[in-house]
Amino acid sequence: MDEKFIPLSVPNIKGNELKYVTEALETEWVSTAGEDIKRFEEEFARYLGVTAACAVQSGTAGLHLCLRHYGIGPGDIVLVPTLTFIATINPVLYQNAEPLFFDCDEHLGIDVVQIAKYLETECSFDGKRTVEKASGKQVKAIIPVHVFGDYANLDALIPLAEKYALTVIEDATEALGTRIAEGRYQGKYAGTIGHAAVFSFNGNKIMTTGGGGMIVSNDVQALEHMRYLSQQAKDDAVYFINNEIGYNYRMTNLQAALGRGQLERLDDFIAIKRRHYALYAELIGKTVYSLLKFRSAGWANCWFYSLLTGTEDASVRDALIRHFSAHKIQTRPLWRLNHQQKPFEKFRHMPCDNASRYYAQIVNLPCSTNLSPADVERVCSVLAAFGEG
Repeated sequence: MDEKFIPLSVPNIKGNELKYVTEALETEWVSTAGEDIKRFEEEFARYLGVTAACAVQSGTAGLHLCLRHYGIGPGDIVLVPTLTFIATINPVLYQNAEPLFFDCDEHLGIDVVQIAKYLETECSFDGKRTVEKASGKQVKAIIPVHVFGDYANLDALIPLAEKYALTVIEDATEALGTRIAEGRYQGKYAGTIGHAAVFSFNGNKIMTTGGGGMIVSNDVQALEHMRYLSQQAKDDAVYFINNEIGYNYRMTNLQAALGRGQLERLDDFIAIKRRHYALYAELIGKTVYSLLKFRSAGWANCWFYSLLTGTEDASVRDALIRHFSAHKIQTRPLWRLNHQQKPFEKFRHMPCDNASRYYAQIVNLPCSTNLSPADVERVCSVLAAFGEG
């Protein structure tokens, strides 16, 4: 019998999703108006314990709206990690601002020590504005990314942002349900600490609306302005009066209906992810390879599982990916580092030695909540066989 294909990360839609989507269809509220959008926002904000949420078309759209609202514009510098999906960086360019790329730490989050050194030695602060001495450009914001369901070092980052009057926009697109295990923010969810945060519901995320995202903040006025911008900045919908440039970024009612069903199951999804991670860690621990550790697996959503090949020879990583593919198992490498991406080559980057090391050796393993323990065991068996032939 042929072995079944094991995908990297696919949705799990087995709860009330069909019921809620059917109800939305029956009411014929299918576009960017409808009760499900409002309910989804309220339920999502309640889950995270934040004041307000705004449902949008994608995590990318959410990041763009945050940058727009907080006044990041042409020539402004935004501190970003090189190790993240390109969608984190693109909205900075939408605003004609300039990304400045930083390395990562051992949990793939932005290197806060490197940021501190840059701010202390290369910038000046007059009590209101942080300015890069060499260029004279204002440093306005930081976008920390909570990578693969782990969380960035906000304990160290937030005091820096406060000291230098920088806006913190959390990219929590991969970290829904992750909580901080210790320190100043212990018990709080990733995405609830900065000025605003963005989540993603793409098909490969821990819960999905097919596409879509959510902005959250404890600043109600900020959220209302971003919601206004997401609906073409309509000041009068009857007479088509618009006083700002807006965007077609609002989530649809059908997407929100699907999201409500998924949100009901989120805690179950996280529990499954953690069990899978523990099983992977146990089995991979019997091989010559290792699994990247979360700051605390019991607090992370454990969205993605990153295998470390143990060598900075990227050809080993690539050979392993081909090996898995030959056995009908989908895996993937880490994203290409953004400071090496063609659209961003002209922008400055700090030394990114850690990110380069991780890029050369990480292979992400299947992590769907549809996986069975037998699937995990098969993945690890195929891994153990790598190189034997």
